[in-house]
Amino acid sequence: MPGCRTHTTWGPVNTQGAHKRFAVDVGADEAGNRLDRLLALRLAEFSRSRLQALIRAHKVTRNGVAIAELGHRVKSGEIYVVDVPAAEPAAPAPEAIPLSVVYEDASLIVVDKPKGLAVHPGPGHPTGTLVNALIAHCGTSLSGIGGVRRPGIVHRLDKDTTGLLVVAKTDAAHAGLARQFAAHGADGKLERSYLALVWGVPERKRGSIVAALARSSANRTKITVASQEIGRHAVTRYAVLATYGAPAKPSTSLLQLTLETGRTHQIRVHLAHIGHPLLGDMTYGSGFKASARNLSPPAQAALDALGRQALHAGELAFVHPVTGKRLRFTSPLPADMAALVDALRDKG
Repeated sequence: MPGCRTHTTWGPVNTQGAHKRFAVDVGADEAGNRLDRLLALRLAEFSRSRLQALIRAHKVTRNGVAIAELGHRVKSGEIYVVDVPAAEPAAPAPEAIPLSVVYEDASLIVVDKPKGLAVHPGPGHPTGTLVNALIAHCGTSLSGIGGVRRPGIVHRLDKDTTGLLVVAKTDAAHAGLARQFAAHGADGKLERSYLALVWGVPERKRGSIVAALARSSANRTKITVASQEIGRHAVTRYAVLATYGAPAKPSTSLLQLTLETGRTHQIRVHLAHIGHPLLGDMTYGSGFKASARNLSPPAQAALDALGRQALHAGELAFVHPVTGKRLRFTSPLPADMAALVDALRDKG
């Protein structure tokens, strides 16, 4: 009845992507709200952008008449019906790519991503991505993100960065996880940290790198430090865990990194900005290529074998967006980074 704070669901509802229908009635204190805002507040299992898309697609009606205006103002006592079509087949093709699954339930999946695996299709890698692998692995358990039967990517790792990554399987999980990643831990829900091998040793054992980032005007595939007026605010916290090389002048160090923001290539650009780029990062640390000659022969060989930036997403914790349970996962250094650490530790 009008004024309540619940919505009624009509028709078949399950987690397998079936058509869903919701009835949302407007309370007296909700009158005057924009339609898209009201629906986002009342149907928390969907993102606001998803609900806006449904409005534009004439899937939201009142008395059988479609309301296609996002800014439509609602009135007390009105009832809006939201039709959510069954999820369409995913556009990327399913591919049987082996996955290291750390955790999985009906709402989400956590994987330990290997090096060389891009997260989603794009220029240079239209197939063979994590998205292709998840579509094959999850099958019909994907109930549809934004109306398409696909995994919901809420954060990314570079193709050659390894480690933990959580992916949504339902709209509700996608919306909940997206909110946590947008807050970057400020709400106390999300925690994630990385392990990185870098050239040299930062002067302070702990610190924060605060530098705005923007896409390079000279090379659109690269990110660069920019002014606050041009770039996007970015903060990376670091702690020195170990140093390697001569005691008086260590050549490399192992850092633990946490992010207050989540910009493209943030860690890689920030570390290069303070003069301590990642080992093996030929995009942002190419100026340190000659430094490899100062390493021991075993360390040089291990660095050559690495063939990528020495960055690993080792810890991930979040609140389950459906059950409310706190989940925490850890991933040890992959074999190639562990071998490099061993070689550096041996007077590398």
